[in-house]
Amino acid sequence: MTVLLSLGATPSSVFADDPIGQIKTLSGSVTVTRGGASIKAAIGDHVLQADEILTGGDGAIGITFADNSMMSLGPSSKLDLDQFQFDTTTHAGVFNTSLKAGTLAVKSGQIVQQTPFAMHVQTPAALLGVRGTEFVVRADGAAN
Repeated sequence: MTVLLSLGATPSSVFADDPIGQIKTLSGSVTVTRGGASIKAAIGDHVLQADEILTGGDGAIGITFADNSMMSLGPSSKLDLDQFQFDTTTHAGVFNTSLKAGTLAVKSGQIVQQTPFAMHVQTPAALLGVRGTEFVVRADGAAN
């Protein structure tokens, strides 16, 4: 008798070490804080759920996520990647971030196309539920 055991994960499963996006553009000083350690960011690096992105006064970064969402941070910005879940088959998911300081430009991807308001951006002053496709938000606060 042969017994087969299958241990599979659904496409929507995201673990702490699974990449959720990739750095596509970068200039100036940009760091990624992961697990308490700061790492100098580089083009091609992956970002993970729970990462914190910090740009210096001369820094800017562009990230493309697994659902084809694109985010760009300007100088002196701080963004937390709080939650990202994406099912590559149904395009359903959740995408939550917190902009603590600076500027963020977003072009939403497949998650918002499938489920409007499934993307949220928390700022010190407001919680934005993303329904449209492109927007820019600024948060006043200290990036450090």
